[in-house]
Amino acid sequence: MMVYGGGMGPWGWLLMVVSTLAFLTLIGAAILLAVRAFDRSAAQPPGGGSATSAAERALADRLAVGDIDADEYEHRLRVLHRGAR
Repeated sequence: MMVYGGGMGPWGWLLMVVSTLAFLTLIGAAILLAVRAFDRSAAQPPGGGSATSAAERALADRLAVGDIDADEYEHRLRVLHRGAR
């Protein structure tokens, strides 16, 4: 009768390490996707928002960083609202 030493051998250990890393990577990716999905749904206003509100946010962001001044902001906002009707 021949006995093989009762161990997994190097290939068994390698397979165990690789499969454990793959499993942990899948769990991490699932958690990351769930967090991103929750973040996006919480950030959107009820009703899904509109193109106008997205444009207003972009315009407000440009004002906040100093790309445009208050007069330019108000002018563009009026034009935006006139076009939304």
